[in-house]
Amino acid sequence: MQMNDTNKFPLLSRISYLMDEQFRFPGTKFRFGLDPILNLIPIAGDMAGLVVSAGLLLAMAKKGASNKLVVLMSLNILLDATIGAIPIIGQLFDFFFKANSRNIKLMKEHYLEGKHQGSGKNVVVTVVVILIVLFCLVCYGLYNLGIWLWSLG
Repeated sequence: MQMNDTNKFPLLSRISYLMDEQFRFPGTKFRFGLDPILNLIPIAGDMAGLVVSAGLLLAMAKKGASNKLVVLMSLNILLDATIGAIPIIGQLFDFFFKANSRNIKLMKEHYLEGKHQGSGKNVVVTVVVILIVLFCLVCYGLYNLGIWLWSLG
């Protein structure tokens, strides 16, 4: 499916804009949306933002997005939800990392420029390898912490 103009998905673009760029800090060009505001409400705000992002992803997938595009958009949403759930850091992160806007940009690149085609298997394998390495590093760090704590007692 080719998309000749970006106005074919006005609802998706509008929801993304509402969640990530609806408001502007006075005197600046910095924009933010409902997502960081909702995330000030513990758990419920994070879930609301995740549900909206997942809904946008499903709508884009139904419009013929490639598997690779869906994987890339899912990673944006996962990163946003994971870091966004960390108190204080997550709230600050949500003002700057705009997963929905990033996903709309990916969608436009996919349809207008033919980018992000294919299965996405390479992206998934890369992410799994990174997660395994991170898991091993965390285990190693916890092991060393345990040895150090044991030596204190």
